[in-house]
Amino acid sequence: LRDFRLQTHHFSSDRDEHVARAFCAFKSIESSHLQTRAEIARANRSLEQLVDGLAKVRRDCESKRDRLRTLREALAQRRRTLNAARLFLPQSQTLSKESQELSVLSQTIARARSGLVQELVEVFHVVEVGGRPAVGGRPGAKGEWTIGGLVLPVPGDVRRYPPDHINAVITDTIHFLGLLTFHLGIKLPFGVSWSCRKLGVGMPWIGAGQGGESWAKWVKKHFMHLTSEPSSTPSSPTSLPSYTPASLADSEAPEQAPAHAQNQSFTTGFAMLLYNVCYLTHTQGVEIPLSQAGDALGNLWAVCCSGELGRRSHSTTPLLLPPTPPSFTLDLTQVLQATAASPARAVRIRPGRLVQEADIGRMRSEHIVEEDGWDVVELGGEEGFG
Repeated sequence: LRDFRLQTHHFSSDRDEHVARAFCAFKSIESSHLQTRAEIARANRSLEQLVDGLAKVRRDCESKRDRLRTLREALAQRRRTLNAARLFLPQSQTLSKESQELSVLSQTIARARSGLVQELVEVFHVVEVGGRPAVGGRPGAKGEWTIGGLVLPVPGDVRRYPPDHINAVITDTIHFLGLLTFHLGIKLPFGVSWSCRKLGVGMPWIGAGQGGESWAKWVKKHFMHLTSEPSSTPSSPTSLPSYTPASLADSEAPEQAPAHAQNQSFTTGFAMLLYNVCYLTHTQGVEIPLSQAGDALGNLWAVCCSGELGRRSHSTTPLLLPPTPPSFTLDLTQVLQATAASPARAVRIRPGRLVQEADIGRMRSEHIVEEDGWDVVELGGEEGFG
């Protein structure tokens, strides 16, 4: 028993010693294990960061690769363009030469048009008669524009002239304007037609051509001709003949309308003619104020003397926009209002005597005192376009 006790004590001491050693060894192993885990965790985090960085680098590489591909394509396109430019360089030089030739041709056409217009003015004998310059501080007076020796009055003075005079001068003006626009290659907003369906044969009518919605209400054609018919009511033999538009012989003529409606139709047609003249002046670089729109022959003379005459048209370069462009702000309604703004004015006429051009000139410059044997006749005033 003693021996067993000694052995047990001996083995217990050995056991305690081994346990102590094992405990010490376990502590060292545990500390190294924790340290290893920490290092593994740090390594994992570093690995994740590396993976994220690698993915970012791959994305950057893809974007740079795409950009490089785009740059290569653009570079290839530029090379092809340069090669094509080298091939088309002779053609571009040819185009430049043709452009210069076209510019020279346009200038030649403009000079030719100017010469034709000057001859046209001489043929129709468009001149200004009368008037006086400003002398000694006294203001000058404007003369009257004539075509073919006939005065074309402003709208307010139309009733001061016989119907035959008005018909003749309007017909001459229409022919002059038609030839002028033909030489200049200008398309007018309102076109003139003739009762006999032939150019210059019959009585003229005027109406809007093809255009936008703003011209739809002006499609109806209006009179450009007057005739003197005896009044239906008794009147003194000293009264002037009433002015009514002449009826047409063909199927285009409407039914006979009341005198007021016919006069209004002639006024509208005359306003359309004035509007055509204003648009023509605009195309040739001449701006006419509304107060001067009624002076048709004076405005046409300004066109013929314009420095831009013949340089722009609807048929040759540089091309004009179709009538009427936004830059032309004048409206036909304004011309109609200015035409209608012509109240009557009392002028004394000696009985049994027709109004002649010389008499009209004296009416404008002299004050006639009422005497026995004079009749009062209502004539158009000079306001509005006057």
